[in-house]
Parts: sequence; structure tokens; C-alpha cells
Amino acid sequence: MNITILGAGSFGTAMASHLAKLGHSVMLWARDKVKADEINNEHTNTSCFKGKTLPCGICASEDLSCALAFSDLCLAAIPTQAQRCVLSNAAGITTRNIHILNLAKGIEISSGKLLHEIYAEVCPQFVYSALSGPSHAEELFEDMPTTVALASFGKDESEMWQRLLNGSNLRIYTASDVIGLEVGGAAKNIYAIAAGISRAMKLGDNALAALASRSLAEIMRLGVKMGASPLTLSGLAGVGDLVVTCYSTHSRNFRLGFALGEGKTLTQAIDALGQVAEGAYTVRAIVENAQKFNVEMPLAEAVYGVLYMNKDPKEMLKRLFARPVKPEMRL
Repeated sequence: MNITILGAGSFGTAMASHLAKLGHSVMLWARDKVKADEINNEHTNTSCFKGKTLPCGICASEDLSCALAFSDLCLAAIPTQAQRCVLSNAAGITTRNIHILNLAKGIEISSGKLLHEIYAEVCPQFVYSALSGPSHAEELFEDMPTTVALASFGKDESEMWQRLLNGSNLRIYTASDVIGLEVGGAAKNIYAIAAGISRAMKLGDNALAALASRSLAEIMRLGVKMGASPLTLSGLAGVGDLVVTCYSTHSRNFRLGFALGEGKTLTQAIDALGQVAEGAYTVRAIVENAQKFNVEMPLAEAVYGVLYMNKDPKEMLKRLFARPVKPEMRL
């Protein structure tokens, strides 16, 4: 089948590679003509995967109209904060009922909205689904075993995407809880930053395991208030994604946190990373939503303090351990 992927970054390229290996024809939309030309002429995307050749069946275009005309099946691998702009342009190009699968993870900081809400607002004619779970682009590109969750508002829609994407070493589970999947995928990036800080400060495995566990508690508390099911957050889109991003150096957010833990400023850490780390933006929206829904999220607030209030990570650690003791289970 013909499939369009909006975004030629790491994950969009990795998914294009996977789909091409399954026999599909894929068009990548790239903002940059130089990148599109490289993909078409050299069959490489060196800004994402140096020394790697893309499989046959992948082409690229910097023309959004051309990319949208290629297929009624579209995957969106666009950074969260850029989605509204791209969708606004898409809405001016086509009124077709495109089936779109969002691969991005995050919350729009200007509005505090989840991604499905943005799509409903800007492109209501698009049939929306979302994919999330432990899925580093580097490993997906290398065809390493990867398992994710895919949620739609209709069973037929999620099963259609499942049939299309499932294969080789990518296994897809379907779900109906779009909110839970999106909350889990967005919030975990914040705690990956905290995990990176913890690792750089050499706080040990006990601290990192506790951090991951308490992070899940915060995600569940907020998720339930926003309409998510705790069961979703105990699965691939919650626990699975949280674990992989807190323990792996593939994670951009982990690497950003590690740089902060080494003493770099946020600007220095972002410059050194050279890529988008969604958690640095999402934390602002998460903290605002926590206040809106009256949810305690001390770890998220600590990360916000380090990123935007020039707080010392060591001082934030002391404050966290000085908090009043409480029961563990509180939803």
C-alpha cells in the first residue's frame, strides 16, 4: 500500500524503513529540501542514521501537498509543539478523510491540550489514532524486537492500523483509551530527564528504581483526573515507555537530564543534544495541568524547578526527601 509519513526525523525514518521492509511504498515529508533530496538520491538520512542505507520503497518530498496526495493513510512523526502549524497547513490543502496515526508524544504547552484534542480542533475530518510504548527509533530501525500500543476511538480503525503495521519484529497491541496512551507517552519524558539527572549525580540503582515507581504514581494520578484508565498506564504506554526512557541512553530526555546533572545549563544541554527532547517542553504543560486538576506531582515540579527556575538538583533532592511521609497508594 501507499503510506505517507509526515516528518523525516529519527522515528519517522525508522517507521518508513519498517513499512518498506513489509512491502509498502512510503513517502516521507521533510521540511528540508536538502534532506528530501538526500533520501531520494542517496537513499540515506545521515542526520538521523549515519552510515545506514534506507531500504527500497522509500521516497521523500518537501512539498506537503504532494505528500498528502500520496495516500489516505498517514503517520505523523512531527514534534508536538510543531503539530498545530503543520495541521493548519494540511487543513488548507485537503478536506479528505485521511486516516492518521500520530507517533509524537507530548502536550501542547500553549494550550495544555493532548494531541487528539489538537487534531479534533484543527483537522476534524482526519480519522485519528495514536501509537505509543517503548520504541526507541534506533532499535526499530535495526529491526530489533519492539512492542507498542495503538489506540483509536473505534475498534475497526485500530485493527486496520494493527494489520498494516504488525510484522517482522514490531508487535502491535490495540487499545481504546486514547487519553491514557497520550498521557503516558507525554509524561514519561519528564521523568526521563529526572532519571538522567539521577544517573549523572551517581545516586545509585535504588534511587533510580524509586524514581521510576513514584513517577508512575504521579502519571496515574494525573491520568485518572484527565480521563485515562489506570490499566492503560500499567501497560506498554505507561510502565513500558517509562522504563525504557528512564534506563536507556537512547532516550533524548535521559541525555538532556544527564547533561543537566553534570552542571550544564538548559541551553547548553539542548545545544549539546542537537535534537528535540519533548520533556523539556511538556513539563510546563504537565505542571499546569497538575495545578488545574489539583494533583500532587512533586517529581514533575522538581524537574520544572531545575529546568526553568535555576534550582540546584541537589537542593531539589533534599526537598523531596524532606516531604511529609504518606501512604504509598493514593489515586
